Amino acid sequence: MRNPLKTSTTFEVALPERLAPLAKASREVDPTELSRFVPPDDPSVRKSAVLILLADDGGSHAPDVLLTERSFELRSHPGQMSFPGGRSDDEDGEGAEGLIRTALREAEEETGLDPSGVEVFAIWPALWVPVSNFAVSPVVAWWREPSPVAVVDPAEVASVHRVSIAKLADPANRVSCLHPSGFTGPAFLVDDLYIWGFTAGLLDKMLALAGWAVPWDTSNVVPLPDRLVEAAWRNEGQRSHELRRLTRIEHDLGPGEDAQ
Repeated sequence: MRNPLKTSTTFEVALPERLAPLAKASREVDPTELSRFVPPDDPSVRKSAVLILLADDGGSHAPDVLLTERSFELRSHPGQMSFPGGRSDDEDGEGAEGLIRTALREAEEETGLDPSGVEVFAIWPALWVPVSNFAVSPVVAWWREPSPVAVVDPAEVASVHRVSIAKLADPANRVSCLHPSGFTGPAFLVDDLYIWGFTAGLLDKMLALAGWAVPWDTSNVVPLPDRLVEAAWRNEGQRSHELRRLTRIEHDLGPGEDAQ
């Protein structure tokens, strides 16, 4: 039996033409293509899932992807751009179907998404976050019938966005993020959004898998905005070495190297 945490799981879905290459590439995603950290065979590993939801209405700016901005009041990753998602509940069940239920449930709770309009076509191998012992499974889906989305609980989500893939792929919007800890990784500057860390790493991999990536200048380094630095350091319970370790893990999805 295939382990959905360590291998790709795909489903036959009639997709728009522009999403077909991503669906094909998703059939055999090597876990090490996503991260060096592969979930260990340990029952203590906690499962979670994020929803990579792509809409394609055939327009010139399609497809687009659904992202949320986390509340600045959260203890974990305050103010960061993220995919809808969260930890699995017992009620979600096991296996691939359980991960899908987790991703859709969390997306509905965070944005008001109507899950009935979503067609999941792939689950990528999970990425392990050692510092929290979470195995995060990316659930990739087509937004067949887009529904209205908005902030449901401001204590969890500050804003909700549909971001054009064309804008994400535009070299003018791509930079290398420099964190105060000294680590760098891929990032995106789209409108007023600064997308970095775990989410930017997955977006970077998605663009490559789908054939949407365009060469960009990785030497264009932009420091993490002050508002995000301040949010990350606000919790005095997190000492500097813990933040440095967490940043190393977040940026392992990208080039992940010490800034010179």
